[in-house]
Amino acid sequence: MTVQQSLRAASLRGLCGGAVQLPGDRAYDMARAPWNLVVSDYPAAVAYPAFPEEVAEVVRAAQAAGLSVAPQGTGHGAPALGGRLADAVLLRTSAMTELSIDPENRIARVGAGVLWGDVAEAAGRYGLATLHPSSPDVGVVGYSLGGGIGWYARRLGLQCNSVTAVEVVLADGTFVRATADSDPDLFWALRGGGTPLGVVCALEFELQPIQTVVAGFLAWDGTAVDQVLPGWVAWCADAPEHVTTSFRLVDVPDRDSIPAEVRGRRLAIIDGAVLGDDAFADDVLAPLRGLAPELDTIGRVPAADLVRLHLEPEEPTPAYASSTLVAELPVAAIAAVIETVGPRSGSTLTVAELRQLGGALSRPDPDGGILSALDGAFLALGVGLGFEPDDWPRQRADAERFLAAVAPWSTGGTYLPMLDDSSDTRKAFPPDVHARLTAIRRRLDPHRLFMAPHQT
Repeated sequence: MTVQQSLRAASLRGLCGGAVQLPGDRAYDMARAPWNLVVSDYPAAVAYPAFPEEVAEVVRAAQAAGLSVAPQGTGHGAPALGGRLADAVLLRTSAMTELSIDPENRIARVGAGVLWGDVAEAAGRYGLATLHPSSPDVGVVGYSLGGGIGWYARRLGLQCNSVTAVEVVLADGTFVRATADSDPDLFWALRGGGTPLGVVCALEFELQPIQTVVAGFLAWDGTAVDQVLPGWVAWCADAPEHVTTSFRLVDVPDRDSIPAEVRGRRLAIIDGAVLGDDAFADDVLAPLRGLAPELDTIGRVPAADLVRLHLEPEEPTPAYASSTLVAELPVAAIAAVIETVGPRSGSTLTVAELRQLGGALSRPDPDGGILSALDGAFLALGVGLGFEPDDWPRQRADAERFLAAVAPWSTGGTYLPMLDDSSDTRKAFPPDVHARLTAIRRRLDPHRLFMAPHQT
């Protein structure tokens, strides 16, 4: 950041009722820290607007100062912006906490700072469910507009296609409410585009009439992967779309919140949810239970409980994630996975995961946004977690090895929300779709005020 920009950034100090932190301020270091602590960035300023009017003031002030704007909710996906915020205002939306449930019309309205755990709990009071992610402290807006693969995804599709309205402040400071009938181009591009076209202040989305669901996990010692992974892949081939699961090799943390039977161990885990009655679920899951799991927690639970099914960390944590979409997992692919991340591989990855796709996820939604379906039968995801800096080069290398192992069966596509390294958005969308997105961005943000996490 230049001296002139530093001086101009000081003009933001009086905005947002004083909720602006500049370098040298006592709370600056706390304000700049994202959820994902692998990133340590030093933005020109950190602003905490609470209302759309304050967002517009920050946007105009940043533009006048010659600074970019980087909207951020929780900062789970901060690594894709890593090292690029010196000439930017980090606009944190955590103060925008509006949350209401319309049970009659089954619609949730949330501000940009709301977390999924709060929405799942609020909706559950009315016997309704959300298409939430696998962690309660992920922000609703970032997840919803990035795509959103939840525990009902194979039956109900991506969360971004359940969004019914998005309220956003554009680069010129104007406020827009985008719906299918009002500004349909913007509405289309926001849902799954992975490109900041403005600062989203609030959104509305459909809720599902689901009170309880059969869900939980089956666990084996990690040494059983030779039997469990082939069995799960074979089961996936004929599994009804009413069930959505994932397979993971996991280094389970040694934490009191984790069941004692699995705490601190390397496990093979199949977790997921089944929409249907108990008899249907028992029938569907019988082949997996036939693999003789050491631990079986699957049963009927309140739908709101699923937001913690994956047992992911809920406090700020250093993390790294990389993924690829996979068309199939034949015998050779399974062998490559086991060789790369199995018990004899020496892999240091905290999680090597294969998420089951297909079903509704494979069918383009005619009323959906830019990302209306996913091309692939599985999502391969490598995740590293931990506070030891010396471990990170090895974990990143092991994530690359895992994804390289399934590369021969990759679709070539990319799911941007599960990719911490900056990528090219042309890998995520067909050429005509990407061209339409690019044209919309050029129209709405011609000077590229908003900083994009991925290349556009």
